[in-house]
Amino acid sequence: MSIKSEFIKNLEERGFINQVTDLDALDTAMVEGPKVAYLGFDATADCLHVGSLVPIMMLRQLQKSGHKPIILMGGATTRIGDPSDKDEMRRLLDDNAINQNVEKLQQIFKRYLKIGDGPTDAVIMNNAEWLGSLNYLDFLRDYGKHFSINRMLTMESVKRRLEREQALTFLEFNYMILQAFDFHYLNKNYDCILQLGGQDQWGNIVSGVDLTRRLNNKTVYGLTTHLIKTATGAKMGKSADGAIWLRDDRLPAYDFWQFWRNTHDDDVGKFLKLFTDLPLDEVTKLESLQGAELNEAKKVLADEATKLAHGEEVLPQIHDTVSKVFEAHSGGGVDSLPRVEIVAAELESGVALVDIFCQAGLANSKGEVRRLIKGRGARLNDLVVDDADRVINNADLNDEGFVKLSAGKKKHAALFVKA
Repeated sequence: MSIKSEFIKNLEERGFINQVTDLDALDTAMVEGPKVAYLGFDATADCLHVGSLVPIMMLRQLQKSGHKPIILMGGATTRIGDPSDKDEMRRLLDDNAINQNVEKLQQIFKRYLKIGDGPTDAVIMNNAEWLGSLNYLDFLRDYGKHFSINRMLTMESVKRRLEREQALTFLEFNYMILQAFDFHYLNKNYDCILQLGGQDQWGNIVSGVDLTRRLNNKTVYGLTTHLIKTATGAKMGKSADGAIWLRDDRLPAYDFWQFWRNTHDDDVGKFLKLFTDLPLDEVTKLESLQGAELNEAKKVLADEATKLAHGEEVLPQIHDTVSKVFEAHSGGGVDSLPRVEIVAAELESGVALVDIFCQAGLANSKGEVRRLIKGRGARLNDLVVDDADRVINNADLNDEGFVKLSAGKKKHAALFVKA
C-alpha cells in the first residue's frame, strides 16, 4: 500500500512497526487532521531504562507529525501488575511508592516531548483518576460480560505462563480488562483513537480496541513496536554493568554516552533510525561507513541519543572527559605505550582479542585474558570488553589509527597496522 500520513511513513521507514490492527484505515485517519494517541507506563520503578525508549521515541514521532500524545501513568494498574512478558507475579507496591514513582517518571518524558495545553502538546494522565473510583460489582456487570475467558486464555502472555506451569493469579488476570477500559475511557472523553505499545502488549491492545468499538461504537486502532534486541541477541536496556537508565541521577550522562558509543557495528544504522532525530538520508550515509570510519557514526549516535536524554549542554564536558581519560590512561600519549603490529590483511579478517593481549604482553596466557574479561578488566579504546570470543578488526581502529588495549587501570598497549 502507498502510505499517506507522515506519522505512519516515519514509523515504517525507521523500523518501528511490528503489528497494526488496520494499517490502511489508520493511515487514512492520520491524514484527516491532528489525532490523539496514548501509550501507558506502569510505575513499577522510579526510572525507565533504554528498553522503554522505543515507545517513547514513537510518541516523539507522533508529536513531530502534528498529533497529540497522551502519556498514561498506571497509578491504578501498577497496583495489580501486568503479567505480559513475565514468568511470575510482579512485586506489589503500596500507594505511596507508586505515587513517588509516577512523579519521578514524569521528569523523563519532559525531555522527549513538549508537554502543555497546546493542540499537539503531550499531556500526562493517571488512570488512578478513573479506575480508583470504580464500583467492583457495577464494573463486573457492565464490562465483564464483554470479555470471553476462552479468548483471554489464548492471549500470548497468558499462554506462556500456563505452558510454563507458572501461577497466574486472578488479580493479574484482571489486568487486561482494566487496560481495555482505559482505551474506552480515553476514547470517550478525549477522542483518543490509537493505542501504542510494545509487541508484548498486543493482546491487551486488541482487547481495548474491541471493547471501545462495542461500547462507544467508534473505530479505534492499535499499533505495536518491536522489542529491540542488540546484534548479539541481548535484550535492549541492559549492559554488563546493569541497566542503562534514562535519568542522570541513576546513570551519569557520560556513562549513557559510552553505552551508545560502544554499539555493535551491526546495530549502528538501526539505532540511528530508532533513537535519534537525524534525517534518514544522513542515517544512510553514516551506516554505510566501513572499518574505522564507522566509529564516527557511533559517536554521532552517542551524541544524538545523549542530547535527547540529557540535553546538548552535557556534550562538551563528555567529549572533554573522553579526551582526558584517554590521555591519562595512555601515560602521556600513544608514543609511551608498548606497541604491537599486525598486517592489514590479518586485521581485515579479524584477530582474536585473547591472542593480541598475549602478544602485547598484557597477559601471560589466554586463560589469564579470559579471567581478565570476566572480571571486567579488559578494555578496547577504554570500552569494557565483555565477550571472551571478541575479535579485533578494522572497525576498532580509533581516530588516530590504532587500537588501545588495556588490562586493568595501569597496563596499556597499542595495536597498529604494519605499513
